[in-house]
Amino acid sequence: MKSTLALLLALACVPALAQNYPNRPVRVVVAAQTGGPDTVARVVAAQLQQQLAHPFVVENQGGSNGIVGATTVAKAAPDGYTLLVYSSGIVINPAMHKSLPYDTEKDFTPITNLVSNGGLFFAVANNVPAKSLQEFIDYAKKPDTQISYSTPGVGNTWHLAMEVFNGMTGIKSTHIPYKGGGPATAALAGGEVQAMFASPAPLMPHYKSGRVRVLAWTGAARHPGFPEVPTTAEAGLPQYRHDGGWFALFGPAGLPSDITEKLAGEVRKAMQDPGVRDRLQKIGVFPVADSPAEFRKFYLAEIKTYAEQARLAGVKPE
Repeated sequence: MKSTLALLLALACVPALAQNYPNRPVRVVVAAQTGGPDTVARVVAAQLQQQLAHPFVVENQGGSNGIVGATTVAKAAPDGYTLLVYSSGIVINPAMHKSLPYDTEKDFTPITNLVSNGGLFFAVANNVPAKSLQEFIDYAKKPDTQISYSTPGVGNTWHLAMEVFNGMTGIKSTHIPYKGGGPATAALAGGEVQAMFASPAPLMPHYKSGRVRVLAWTGAARHPGFPEVPTTAEAGLPQYRHDGGWFALFGPAGLPSDITEKLAGEVRKAMQDPGVRDRLQKIGVFPVADSPAEFRKFYLAEIKTYAEQARLAGVKPE
């Protein structure tokens, strides 16, 4: 009788976890310094703070393509007060690194996919004498041409996109990793590197200011915010198509399901706010806000997809 009563009391307490959550500030670790994940995290965190009446404090932990920030969250208590915003770099890292300080499949609770990038822009510095994608390929293949490209670090969507591009076109280029999408795109704008694939959010301010030239978009159709930019297919490389990745919300492994569902529901509500949608669409990303079950299935499939892409591109884990 006592054991039955204890079980009933325990079960009765489960919904209370979500009902009382949050009752103190929530730490949102962004696995990047500046750039897309940071921008998206701050827009969503501000709206969640408004909806839930408790602070959602964004903390940037870049470095090692987000591995630093991810490790922090993997080791945190699964109580909902330490969350992670990470790009699709999280599913690429296993294919790019021989070892990681966490298990990508087991040490996180996928909560919801915040936004999709839809594709990546291919951009060049203004000191590169190419006005089209084909002109760049021809230029890069010249014996005396040296090409370097920037990324937010080893093993992310931008890095893999360039390696696949190099393999497909026969171009040789040198990878220069930076600590975040912001510094990586600033390097292109400053002429420190000659080319890059990049997400819209950190790149497009440089494009709008005329500091870089954008030659192509890797999505299936032109980006609705920048219809003047041709797709890679339209630019003469029909066999090249690359997903732009995504930015998502995670918790540590073992996050209670009711808190997971509540967070996903609040994000879904946030994404329906016209102001939030407008701010996200202005930086070139598309709201998703799927369910935890849908996102978990997608997340695990993405690990396999990118592992195969890395293998086909001949990328060797470091």
